[in-house]
Amino acid sequence: MDTINIQFTLFSAFYSPLIATFAGGFLRDEGLQTNWTVAEPGISALAALEDGTAHVVQSALSQGFTVLGKGQIPAAKHFAQVNEMDGFFLSARAADTDFNWQKLEGSSVVLFGGGQPLVMFKYACQKAGIDFDKINVVNVGGAADMDKAFREGQGDYVQQQGPFPQQLEADNVGFIVAQVGDQIGTCGFSSLAATPEWLETDMAKAFVRAYKKTRIWMNETSAAEIAKTQKEYFPKIDIDVLESCISTYQKLGNWTPHIEITEDAYAATLSIYEYAGGLQQRYEYNQVCCKPPLG
Repeated sequence: MDTINIQFTLFSAFYSPLIATFAGGFLRDEGLQTNWTVAEPGISALAALEDGTAHVVQSALSQGFTVLGKGQIPAAKHFAQVNEMDGFFLSARAADTDFNWQKLEGSSVVLFGGGQPLVMFKYACQKAGIDFDKINVVNVGGAADMDKAFREGQGDYVQQQGPFPQQLEADNVGFIVAQVGDQIGTCGFSSLAATPEWLETDMAKAFVRAYKKTRIWMNETSAAEIAKTQKEYFPKIDIDVLESCISTYQKLGNWTPHIEITEDAYAATLSIYEYAGGLQQRYEYNQVCCKPPLG
């Protein structure tokens, strides 16, 4: 049985469609065993494609924007979507059924210090009609550091990806008050990338067949069943918390059944980064993306 090497930039339930390719046995059914890793902090998963240690990586379209902005041609193509919506949540210290984004102005919010999470959050603030500069931003590091800081009393609100906020609720420490994706709408948020050479292989076609089946399964299967198959990959997360997280993402529409990155989703991401001032120009779809190989 051939081995496919998959690398995650971040490993969380937000990327369940990719996790489920091996947790749900879909890759095995295509004759592939899986070796999965997570990129070291500060190192792009794209490096694993370049040195040949990964066949497929979980990434983001903005990676292609960055390379093109340097006048270079991306070595990888983004060929399938993982999430078509921002998957971050805002949690407060107390339940607030009357929350509105205006409450963030003048409040302290534990946020990611940069990258796509911050770009998307700023765009969401603009869509919500609030002034990001009126927020007292708290930067403490990565996802685990942010969770620790909020639990220890820093910030009125915290920006997190599931299942961190659902675990806060289970521990009665924080309460979800907003989903950032609701403000932004459909976009090319996270994606799968590979080299053009690998995308022409039989392994790539087998992966695509498995991934297509996985995406349908993710939409037709109960959150409880999905959580059961993935629990071993989240040993520190309660099973009911994982189920709640997966159910929320299903309802939000992150995991649409189709696997291709649509031109509309791509254009939306361009507009978000254009607003953030991170684009040299509006790059063409085929400079960053390609359609998935026919399986």
